[in-house]
Amino acid sequence: MFWYDGALHDKPIAPFDLTDRGLNLGDGVFDTSLARNGRTFLRKAHLDRLAAAAKTLAIPFPEAAAAEALDRLAAAIGDGAVRLTLTRGGGARGLALPSNPKPLLFGAAAPPPQAFPNLSLATTLIRRNETSPAARLKALPYLDAILALEEAMAKGADEVLFENTQGRVACLSSANIFAVFGRQLVTPPLTDGVLDGTVRAFVLREAESLGYAAAGRSLGLDELLRAEALFATSSLKLIAPCRSLEATSFASAESEVVKKLQAAIREAISIECGRLCG
Repeated sequence: MFWYDGALHDKPIAPFDLTDRGLNLGDGVFDTSLARNGRTFLRKAHLDRLAAAAKTLAIPFPEAAAAEALDRLAAAIGDGAVRLTLTRGGGARGLALPSNPKPLLFGAAAPPPQAFPNLSLATTLIRRNETSPAARLKALPYLDAILALEEAMAKGADEVLFENTQGRVACLSSANIFAVFGRQLVTPPLTDGVLDGTVRAFVLREAESLGYAAAGRSLGLDELLRAEALFATSSLKLIAPCRSLEATSFASAESEVVKKLQAAIREAISIECGRLCG
């Protein structure tokens, strides 16, 4: 199911400007959210994040159209994944920004992936560039993540763990990472080249009510390997335990805090979307 120019479409074919900067330069942003029972989980947070990313890149944000696209796609798919994509629109050859951009917004919805997967992780020599503003946005260029994930999957892993150029732990290809040390949850800070994930923010808010302290601070790979449990967070994976990182195994699926967080996000989905996540 697709949304373009104010209407839903069954097929992914639509008129397209071949000078579009998103197509030619990766000049744009996107956002992916979870639909349950025809509603979007953390709807406001997703729209706010897309608007903030557009503002950072100075792309005009069609707020009303984005809200309409999100709501109509969620209603159409029922349970699934909804993605909105915003590009700067067409432009002349070269890198200079157009003086009067005409942004392009479109959306797609697909059946949901598995929530709460139990992940195996592998490292990569590809580094997350924490100096780039794009590292903290869902910007269109994703080639590093594609190549690193392919490398990890060739090793038999489900996901890839990125370090940044300073050798600090950053994130997965499409998720944030948390480490459990006793009653403390640690996740890399945004300054280490990390996306401000909506479920990452949910965990940081929810942890205290569950009796845990949660904070963003830098982690080296050696410290991460000493954690009692690891879990990934994303809009679609939700709270995903990690069973291994290279040769090190973790009983993350049996972790008390992981189970509590999974229960908490199920309840939050129930409240916002009308029924429990399956």
